[in-house]
Amino acid sequence: MALESRITQEEIKKEPEKPIDREKTCPLLLRVFTTNSGRHHRPDEFARGNVPSSELQIYTWMDATLKELTSLVKEVYPEARKKGTHFGFAIVYPEPKRQSYRVKDIGSTVSGRKGADDSMTLQSQRFQIGDYLDITITPPNRAPPLNTRMRPF
Repeated sequence: MALESRITQEEIKKEPEKPIDREKTCPLLLRVFTTNSGRHHRPDEFARGNVPSSELQIYTWMDATLKELTSLVKEVYPEARKKGTHFGFAIVYPEPKRQSYRVKDIGSTVSGRKGADDSMTLQSQRFQIGDYLDITITPPNRAPPLNTRMRPF
């Protein structure tokens, strides 16, 4: 009788996130760029050493969640504290072969509501030290339609 593995290739590739001891691990400097235009910055806005002017610098860890980052952004922008404000997150990372940047949407949160992306971490989205985070902040009266994964808080 032959034994057969029930482990799929996906399970092999998927590494469990290692917990980060924030007492013993030095935080990283996260460069965050915000916009209230409803869409992310264009990749060419990061080209040739340039960056958009709306920069926030946050010291955090790779296990920071999107909800945690949302609360840090709300500390700086009081108008973003309104219930229903939509935050869209994207990682901006260099593409060395083309000497340009790419923007990858990773999730969203809504102020005052629980959502499926709230507990998503930078580490789980393959964020690397040196990448940027781009966040769209959309007020409740202009917010995109509620994602079906969001539910009232």
